[in-house]
Amino acid sequence: MMKGTYKTKAREYIVAYLKDNVEKRFTAREIYDYLKQEIDGVNRTTIYRNLDRMCENGEILRYKEPNQDSWYYQYSSEHKHCNAHMHAQCSECGKIYHLESAFVDEFENKLLKIYGLKLNVTKTIIIGKCRECSGRGFKFEDK
Repeated sequence: MMKGTYKTKAREYIVAYLKDNVEKRFTAREIYDYLKQEIDGVNRTTIYRNLDRMCENGEILRYKEPNQDSWYYQYSSEHKHCNAHMHAQCSECGKIYHLESAFVDEFENKLLKIYGLKLNVTKTIIIGKCRECSGRGFKFEDK
């Protein structure tokens, strides 16, 4: 934990909730709705203050999706270098995939070479539909 931070009941519940759902992202409102069922008297300001501190400490990720007004939060301690790789997300269930592979490196290099565009991986998310949400009849190739 970084200097100047302290553990509160709200913070502990936020961490536990996000850890239990590491492959999903949540809005502050969704986190607040969950916590108000768990902690008597929790207020929205407490949730936002804790989320801001946790983002500054690198415990959680915060990002905004295109055409969305809300920020999304996801637990990141399991993936220490979340700011160094791209992510993909299922448009149906919200599951997050951490894309750390030669495929991403090749994509970044081609984007730079062909279009002269340097990719900002911390702000890049690929949106698609995961295997489970696509249902049967969609054939996936092995890696």
